[in-house]
Amino acid sequence: MLSTLTSLHLPPLNHTQSPSSQNLTTHLLHSFSSPFELKQLHAHLIKTNTPLTSLPLTQIAFACALNPSFSYAQKIFQHVEKPEITAWNSCLKDFAEGNDPIDAIMLFHQLQCCRVVPDSFTLSFVLKACTRLLDIFTGRVLHGYVEKLGFQSNLFLMNMILNLYALCGVVRDARLMFDKMTQRDIVTWNIMMTLLVKRGDIKGAYDLFSGMPDRSVRSWTLMISGFAQCGKPKEAVRLFLEKEEAGVRANEVTVVAVLTACADLGDLDLGRRIHEYSNQSGFSRNVRICNTLIEMYVKCGCLEDARRVFDAMKERTVVSWSAMISGLAMHGQAEEALRLFSNMIQIGMEPNDVTFVGLLHACSHIGFVNEGRDFFTRMTRDYGVVPIIEHYGCMVDLLSRAGLLQEAHEFIMNMPIKPNGVVWGALLGGCKVHRNIELAEEATRHLSELDPLNDGYYIVLSNIYAEAQRWEDVARVRKLMRDRGVKKTPGWSSITVDGVVHEFVAGDEAHPQAEEIVQMWEKLLERMKLKGYVPNTSVVLLDMEEDQKEKFLNRHSEKLALVFGLIKTKSGTPIRIMKNLRVCEDCHAALKLISEIANREIVVRDRNRFHCFKDGSCSCRDYW
Repeated sequence: MLSTLTSLHLPPLNHTQSPSSQNLTTHLLHSFSSPFELKQLHAHLIKTNTPLTSLPLTQIAFACALNPSFSYAQKIFQHVEKPEITAWNSCLKDFAEGNDPIDAIMLFHQLQCCRVVPDSFTLSFVLKACTRLLDIFTGRVLHGYVEKLGFQSNLFLMNMILNLYALCGVVRDARLMFDKMTQRDIVTWNIMMTLLVKRGDIKGAYDLFSGMPDRSVRSWTLMISGFAQCGKPKEAVRLFLEKEEAGVRANEVTVVAVLTACADLGDLDLGRRIHEYSNQSGFSRNVRICNTLIEMYVKCGCLEDARRVFDAMKERTVVSWSAMISGLAMHGQAEEALRLFSNMIQIGMEPNDVTFVGLLHACSHIGFVNEGRDFFTRMTRDYGVVPIIEHYGCMVDLLSRAGLLQEAHEFIMNMPIKPNGVVWGALLGGCKVHRNIELAEEATRHLSELDPLNDGYYIVLSNIYAEAQRWEDVARVRKLMRDRGVKKTPGWSSITVDGVVHEFVAGDEAHPQAEEIVQMWEKLLERMKLKGYVPNTSVVLLDMEEDQKEKFLNRHSEKLALVFGLIKTKSGTPIRIMKNLRVCEDCHAALKLISEIANREIVVRDRNRFHCFKDGSCSCRDYW
């Protein structure tokens, strides 16, 4: 038999096979899986005068692809009419799509060594394997073959190579290739835009988007998501509205992106409209959309709507539960957040690190110190969740708010990981509330190293000094800010009326209705004083006369936004305000009274949480 295997010439057909011999041949043709079995079959075919064209070429390729019998398979392929590469392509395709795409790369290298010329299918299958493995080295080799063999007009191949460069983060090569491509389609542009968005080059991505001859829904969604993710929600919403004008329908990914932007902006009107569109389009079972809706309603101050979405969900993930727990915490409903956590555990849903951030926030916002300590212990002991910096920050915030400043300081000093600016900032915030100058100075020393350009920390320390009437220290902090080039972030508040966002800054006189706002405020002030309101001028930490301080208080941005809302909205309509800084004590007291006088629900989202003012009280229970 061995001597027979050395010859691959087709012998003449001298006689027909018997039925039993035919059955054996058929069985062998479809059952071999190794080079040894193939050689046995080959010997049988020669012995029975069966032509080699009956051999299944793809099966031969699989049997011999990744072993020393590769050359044996090639010799068989030389005696069939079909091109050899056809068999190898079938093998490459299966390898590229299988569990071990590296096998496709190895086979391709064998083909190279044996000078087998690839075709466009060969290159596409190996590129698929490279993409799955992020194999940029082999990808460059394939790019060379595309150029050498003249496949530059094959847009499918060119897009695959561009996509590989993009996925591997090779920006320079991707951009060079994109610029040199003589043909491009929407896929080409989308690949390049995706790369730039991922690299944070939102301007470069938008420049490409603006130059696209045609756009798909994916193109629009890429840019909307990019703007939303990089902290430009206004641009995301603007682009979404442009997409609607262009007549392009949003898909599920688009909906998630624009809802995220609505959440950041507090744009409830658009958020509700997208919710309705989502239901009409059959997206109501999409868990990711539902989770984003919960977040949107929470951040827009509509906790009841968020809860309705949560309760209506047929399927919930840990993200759903965590979003609802965090939302309840932000709105001061700590007890309900803890009850929801109990329900979550009862149904067997495992909490994650985000869940415990929400729980610790809930405890912090209402002063549940013992419960917070318990959760911090249980998260590792019972659920295997290792605390990260966010959990430590929550614990310091919990202890600091409660006035346990020394314990908070000891907690920081004993942390197994280095405290960051958020951790020391939480201690500094507690020092302001409880007027502890010594610890405030220590916290600020650390913060000046960790986050030297954050104006908020300097302002808090300056305010602590001002409350103690240590004006020389106030001046020293202000000088330090000037020397370091740190500028105070101006406070602003915004309110959306009829889809238009109106922004106010403290002392704002530029608004077209500024005079009407002042007149309305004066009328409100008279009624507030009849109910016992006395302006809390101690929050104006400037060295000026009392009457000047009172005038300054009356022009705080949230008060201006509130009065504008009272003027421009129907009686009984809730007023929702967003503020970039913490609500001061005077505004907090004033808004409580106005909610009773005007019989309005007033929801204010400040830097830390939500305040829901209703019937003369606040959801925070004056603990914030």
